[in-house]
Amino acid sequence: MSALDWAVLTGALLFIIGYGTWRTRRAGHSLDGYLLGGRQTRWWGVGLSIIATQASAVTFLSTPGQAYADGMRFIQFYFGLPLAMVLIAVVAVPIYHRLRVYTAYEYLQSRFDRRTRTLAASLFLVQRGFSNGLSLYAPALVLSAILGWNTTVTVLLLGTVMIAYTVSGGTRAVTVTQQGQVAVIFAGMATAGYLLVHYLPAEVGFSDALHVAGRLGKLNLVDFHFSWTDRYNFWTGMTGGLFLALSYFGTDQSQVQRYLSGQSVTQSRLGLLMNGLVKVPMQLGILLIGVLLFVFYLFQPAPLSFNRPVYERVMHGPRAADARRLETEHQAIQQAQQEAAAAFVQARHAHDAPAQAAAQQRLQLTQASAAGLRTDWQQLVQQAAPAADVKDTDYVFISFVLRYLPRGLVGLLVAVVLSAALGSAAGGLNSLGSTTLIDLYRPFTRRQDQTEAELVRVSRWATVGWGVLGIGFALFAARMENLIQAVNILGSLFYGTILGIFAVAFFQKHVHGRAVFWAAAATQLATVLCFWLTDIAYLWFNLLGCAAVMLLAELLQRFWPEPAKRVLAPA
Repeated sequence: MSALDWAVLTGALLFIIGYGTWRTRRAGHSLDGYLLGGRQTRWWGVGLSIIATQASAVTFLSTPGQAYADGMRFIQFYFGLPLAMVLIAVVAVPIYHRLRVYTAYEYLQSRFDRRTRTLAASLFLVQRGFSNGLSLYAPALVLSAILGWNTTVTVLLLGTVMIAYTVSGGTRAVTVTQQGQVAVIFAGMATAGYLLVHYLPAEVGFSDALHVAGRLGKLNLVDFHFSWTDRYNFWTGMTGGLFLALSYFGTDQSQVQRYLSGQSVTQSRLGLLMNGLVKVPMQLGILLIGVLLFVFYLFQPAPLSFNRPVYERVMHGPRAADARRLETEHQAIQQAQQEAAAAFVQARHAHDAPAQAAAQQRLQLTQASAAGLRTDWQQLVQQAAPAADVKDTDYVFISFVLRYLPRGLVGLLVAVVLSAALGSAAGGLNSLGSTTLIDLYRPFTRRQDQTEAELVRVSRWATVGWGVLGIGFALFAARMENLIQAVNILGSLFYGTILGIFAVAFFQKHVHGRAVFWAAAATQLATVLCFWLTDIAYLWFNLLGCAAVMLLAELLQRFWPEPAKRVLAPA
């Protein structure tokens, strides 16, 4: 990066983090102030904080690469999210606010018992602790590619910054800082989208790009074909995606803590509804950037591998002759691809349907050849550098940024990735510290006379501990598949069970704690086994896990009767 890029990057991050820390320097003196920011956040602050916590660096690094390789069908993953926001706003928010809880899992003890609360909190801590590691690893890819730093050093640096400002000001610091981070994110992604269209050849307009992408199957927004093994179609989005969103936003403390800090039930509800209105168009825009990248590289030379360090290692390794042969074939395919794409656009402008169909067929043939060549390259990488990551889709977007964006804007786009990383990871880390204190430490500690200052200190140390664990897991994240999928797979293994516990609490009022505890424990074990032993698409685990807990709890309650505790009906 140039000096100007470094100035933009450093200035943006220092201002956001410094301003957030300064604004909230007095927020951490009381327990309520440290964990929930004094419950003073307005609806737009709640909404922006929810968006920033969910939109990690994985979103901006991996999602464009997902669309580049697989089209826009990933958007179906979010189809159930707006409905989930409405349901949570109606059912969960009033209960959480009325009970004045610090975490969602406190409600489970008042509804069931302490061990059910502990089980749900523990499941959350495990999956969120690992997910935070992925949130750190994604931006580490960026700085490693730019600076040539060792990934371990990069993860340690980012993790230390995240821990420092999260521990200093608690929830209020996270929320205020996230507002600036979201502003940088939207500005940077809008800039990237504009420049992608601008850099297309003069004769290729935005509508031309969409037509090319559509003819090559990249605008596959909705697929009504049903399959248990297909990860992304309408049915998985409206069922599995809905239940994943219900669990993530309704029971995951990293999100619940965002709207528990709202001034009132109304402010929290409006923040959730804001997320429901913004998230799908936002994700659609990010996927569109990936599709535009695909079209851009039909007209411009694309690298054989977007992962430059791996490319260089193979090109200078023992299989260099084979690598050079593949590079030559790749260049020939690229030339044929550019000619076919130009012919397609020219025929479209001339309204020459036969010529357009012929050009489309040539494009499809070149795409098939390119796909075969990529398979050959990945096999060569596995042979020449067995420890290297053969997947390069997470590098597609950042490769474009580094190669084509003008000075200054590179720094802005890197600031987008790092802002997203720090915002999401800080929100998750903040919730891990809160849950550890409220749901594990306080119920089991023998000291009941601790002051609020002492409890805040415990939460800070817990936050540091989870931050260190997240850094450790990030060092192993390179072994995962496409990062955006890895995050969602990890969540889906736990969210169905957690959501099932809360669904029983809200709607099956006659079921007691013993029944739901054993139902949840059995379901969690079955979910992990199904993931390893079957090919069921991971989104279905959110629905199946929730349904299994509800059904098993109902059966256990009938055959293992015990008086249920009095419950609070949803408002």
